[in-house]
Amino acid sequence: MLKKFMVPLPLATNWALLALRIVFCGLLMYNHAFVKVTLFSESPDSFPDPMGIGASLSYYIVVFAESICAGLVLIGLLTRLALLPLLTTMSVAVLNVHWSNPWSDKELPLLYLGVYVALFLMGPGRFSLDAFLFDRRQT
Repeated sequence: MLKKFMVPLPLATNWALLALRIVFCGLLMYNHAFVKVTLFSESPDSFPDPMGIGASLSYYIVVFAESICAGLVLIGLLTRLALLPLLTTMSVAVLNVHWSNPWSDKELPLLYLGVYVALFLMGPGRFSLDAFLFDRRQT
């Protein structure tokens, strides 16, 4: 009985992947992407430029990652490809934007980064559009 409880079930793993996609991408879109669009849409030149590519370009890349890519991951479409800009954005946030700040400023982007790495390694799971469209085992 204990062994059965300790070994993850495939169905439970798929539900967990769905929960991670919905919670972390939904929160990223709601709490970060929409806020950036609201605050900086009229003046993207005031957005930070951590990579030296220009404030406007940095803004558009981050908004693309946090809205379009997060939306794709949320529904599980082109998941691993969509995770690449999110992984890059969170890595820059940790290593460049918040590196000299206190630990509490790095905690949230590190949390997102950890979940996105796990999703990248595990894939979107059975409850995704990727599985519906591309999984040949279903036919």
